[in-house]
Amino acid sequence: MKKFFALIFSAIIFFTGCGEVQELQAEVPPPDPIETTLKAMTLEEKIGQMVMIGVYGTQLNDDIIFSLNKFHFGGVIFFDRNLESVAQAKKFANDIETAANQKAPMFFALDEEGGRVARGKNFLEVAPSQESIGQSGDVEAAKFWAQHNAKILKSIGVNINFAPVADVGSRDTRSFGSDPQLVANFVDAAAKGYEAENFLYTLKHFPGIGKSKIDPHKEISSVEDSREVLEAVDIFPFKKIIAEHDNSKFMIMVGHLKYDALDPSTSASLSPAVMTDLLRDELKFSGVVITDDLEMGAIKNNTDLKSLGVKMILAGGDIALVCHNYESQQIVYNSILEAVKRGEIPEERIDESVRRILHMKSHL
Repeated sequence: MKKFFALIFSAIIFFTGCGEVQELQAEVPPPDPIETTLKAMTLEEKIGQMVMIGVYGTQLNDDIIFSLNKFHFGGVIFFDRNLESVAQAKKFANDIETAANQKAPMFFALDEEGGRVARGKNFLEVAPSQESIGQSGDVEAAKFWAQHNAKILKSIGVNINFAPVADVGSRDTRSFGSDPQLVANFVDAAAKGYEAENFLYTLKHFPGIGKSKIDPHKEISSVEDSREVLEAVDIFPFKKIIAEHDNSKFMIMVGHLKYDALDPSTSASLSPAVMTDLLRDELKFSGVVITDDLEMGAIKNNTDLKSLGVKMILAGGDIALVCHNYESQQIVYNSILEAVKRGEIPEERIDESVRRILHMKSHL
């Protein structure tokens, strides 16, 4: 053994080309900025990243400042109630970001699908509905209008669109069509359009609400199709984008319907079978999962508000969207915080979601 170490020592001297032993230092990798930011956050700040809220007014006010400073909410969705002009909207977003003074950029979102679902129609050029784009047969039109949406949203300080709709068929004009391959192709083109503008986007409403019998804003309904039909039709467009695009550049919004073949007793937005077993484990989605608005009748009328955020996280979601009521937003936040403190949600589980959120925000 002594001879072995003597030989090693001699070899070191020989290969250094001199009679002195040079210290061999391993390269230390640079610190991961995401992990650095995560470690710098308090528990309260991390939970704030997992709630996106709606606000009232067209300029910064005491209610907004209180919400941001007390609850550290990591994102805001704008509605027409917040928008008057390009200059006003951009200043509003900038003022909110400054007042929040967070360790990570904020998400500013909008529902700019085109057609009847669009905001700021009095001063922004609205894209055609997805239905009319799909009926045109021109896949490149989906890319063009996605780029258009990205550009106009950038101009008002918004950095993520809650579009495109990846549902197959619908009772209104929000879907590209009723053929799953056509929808997948048009959603793929739209995704490429957003990515060409370095703009974040959202596929909704997983695993597909095209067969909804009731408007989920009002009440819950169930989809009775078999697993085979769901996979071949409703899930197909989502599966294509997940497999072919960078998962950190788009969210998936999960809807509130029930699916008999997946989880007949629980809304998709609160279901481990949908969000973990299907979306995470089977489809291998590694990006951010956000719920549809938790104040919709489909979910609010059937589940205790205090449990919604907790169930969402335990099911595999990352961000709870609460669009309208300040009190509801605070209840969802506080319920998550209390669940972590009593051990119902491990802090490591919070960290998993915040890592995904910070990875997405790194593109900003």
